[in-house]
Amino acid sequence: MRPQRLFFCLLSVFFLSTCQPASSGKHLFILSGQSNMARLDPNRTFIPTVADAFGAEDIIVVKSAQGGQPIKRWYRDWKNTDQTIKNTEYDLYDSLMVKVNNAILEEEIASVTFLWMQGERDARQSWGEVYEESLHGLYQQLSADLGRDDIYFVIGRLSDFDMGNERYPHWTKVREAQVSVANSSPNFSWINTDDLNDGINQQGKEIKNDLHLSEVGYAELGRRFAEAAIEKIQEVRDTPE
Repeated sequence: MRPQRLFFCLLSVFFLSTCQPASSGKHLFILSGQSNMARLDPNRTFIPTVADAFGAEDIIVVKSAQGGQPIKRWYRDWKNTDQTIKNTEYDLYDSLMVKVNNAILEEEIASVTFLWMQGERDARQSWGEVYEESLHGLYQQLSADLGRDDIYFVIGRLSDFDMGNERYPHWTKVREAQVSVANSSPNFSWINTDDLNDGINQQGKEIKNDLHLSEVGYAELGRRFAEAAIEKIQEVRDTPE
């Protein structure tokens, strides 16, 4: 082989090797929370968006959500405001983890992203004072159980449903706690949902600043969650070592 041709062959091999992702395996996306997550259909916009970014064969999506539930149904060490009640109601977290562990069995995982849409019930029960600590604790719990300290966390902030705290006394407290947690780590972020609860809902009724999102709003929620997750994953993947 001529020296010049050999040089270009070696250069091509070097270029291809340096352009490979830093880690191999599949990208795991865990979706959980209460009713606005429960009503989200991942197949509509979330899965197509992350599949377009990483390839359908390289993603795993697990969703487990239930309407009307407080964060203590997920966080084992939840305590009320005066720190006197020991939590025994974290069954929704356990059922979520059964799904997760079954989904990743014998799989190599390149990244994990936790997508969370919850807080309405805590706002209604006036548990906003302990929400920030609980949300941090839930993330740390998941990290410990999966044995990873690099999990991405995307929080769907509560909408503008009750900004006067008239029906849900701690609505704005929970919103503020969610943003505070999201701003506490470069691996965390939050998405806005204030514009997603107007229009026509899934029952065909017109809504305005509703507790739940519109039909179009749920599609956009899935897209925003996906785009935020992709951004976090690519920030690390594209950062030179």
